[in-house]
Amino acid sequence: MSSRTVIRNGLVITASDEIHADVLIEDGRVVALATTGTPAAESWTAEKTIDATGKYVIPGGVDAHTHMELPFGGTFASDTFETGTRAAAWGGTTTIVDFAVQSVGRSLREGLDAWNAKADGNCAIDYAFHMIVSDVNQETLKEMDLLVQEGVTSFKQFMAYPGVFYSDDGQILRAMQRSAENGGLIMMHAENGIAIDVLVEQALARGETDPRFHGEVRKALLEAEATHRAIKLAQVAGAPLYVVHVSAQEAVAELARARDEGLNVFGETCPQYLFLSTDNLAEPDFEGSKYVCSTPLRPKEHQAALWRGLRTNDLQVVSTDHCPFCFVGQKELGRGDFSKIPNGLPGVENRMDLLHQAVVDGHISRRRWIEIACATPARMFGLYPKKGTIAPGADADIVIYDPHAEQVMSVETHHMNVDYSAYEGKRVTGQVETVLSRGEPVITEREFTGRVGHGVYTPRSTCQYLL
Repeated sequence: MSSRTVIRNGLVITASDEIHADVLIEDGRVVALATTGTPAAESWTAEKTIDATGKYVIPGGVDAHTHMELPFGGTFASDTFETGTRAAAWGGTTTIVDFAVQSVGRSLREGLDAWNAKADGNCAIDYAFHMIVSDVNQETLKEMDLLVQEGVTSFKQFMAYPGVFYSDDGQILRAMQRSAENGGLIMMHAENGIAIDVLVEQALARGETDPRFHGEVRKALLEAEATHRAIKLAQVAGAPLYVVHVSAQEAVAELARARDEGLNVFGETCPQYLFLSTDNLAEPDFEGSKYVCSTPLRPKEHQAALWRGLRTNDLQVVSTDHCPFCFVGQKELGRGDFSKIPNGLPGVENRMDLLHQAVVDGHISRRRWIEIACATPARMFGLYPKKGTIAPGADADIVIYDPHAEQVMSVETHHMNVDYSAYEGKRVTGQVETVLSRGEPVITEREFTGRVGHGVYTPRSTCQYLL
């Protein structure tokens, strides 16, 4: 049976256009847009009509960097695929790209199978996977080719975390050379982990154990150095590069320089670097542990460079790096030793609202909001135009967004499975009202009407954002 829904009277905003238009949805896809009030729009009939008068009609968010159920530091991220994708939907995100993990000594396939098993049948919204490559060898390199053919087209490597995820420059170069051949995209955690470990050891020996020292040892210069090195290795390999969670103005400068040279180098930042700072890491009574993530929060003066990078397109994407750990029992593992605090913040539910606040504050335009949160992540990771836009043929992943509603972010009202909010007490203007995933209502006028298992695995094509 065919099912039709029409969304009427809203302002449709995509990365390229703003138009007062009605949207016709049939069998989970957008089939037509027509200017509100025109005979074409008025002629549509549907079983269901959604009135979006005074609201924005925007594509569902694409969060290209989440870590549900990630093992880290002897514990696991507190959001499962069930709780995490439900929270994402509450925040107007309709697709996540999570990270499957290869363990050292194991194959990529084993890691991917394990993450497929975690997610299958448990997601409220659609999902895809990147692959964390922890062990580069000849078999791994061959597997990369197979995964690209199957729709896992991006591979994350770490210049940080020696002994866990770390790859040396030779391993990175080999993986980049392979991705240059098979069309994959290397995603890089760019921090000099070998040097950071020395600084951690020295800080602890001095008795500097509080959370704020996490930010002090993971120096901005070591992020910039690693970013520069990753760019040069990618240049040698002839491969594109995507640098994740850029936090420091010195790292932004390295990306801008590479892009000025015409290189296929891209950068992502996250809401925590735009809205939080080392002031949070320094909060007393171990509260600062809530804000321990890597790359770390920076002093506030770095924020201007990040906003500027988003405006000039030297940074292309805002993802969350959602990796929540509860304060009680998880973050507390690092009392007396900041290096044992699990690294990660909750945020999958907050991203779209925080970026709308950035529109209100004048940092970015409405279309740029949609570009960095929906369209570009979809293009960067081979999901466009199925995801990331509202156009005939696209999946009907659509958010009705109230730009005038006011809310206060709080652990009391969020839906992430974590016992604190990184943005506790923050007042923002704008709120998700209704969310459709492939035409199905997941959030209906601020009520959850979705279901576990609605979300499906979505294979991806290669990067659609290359020069």
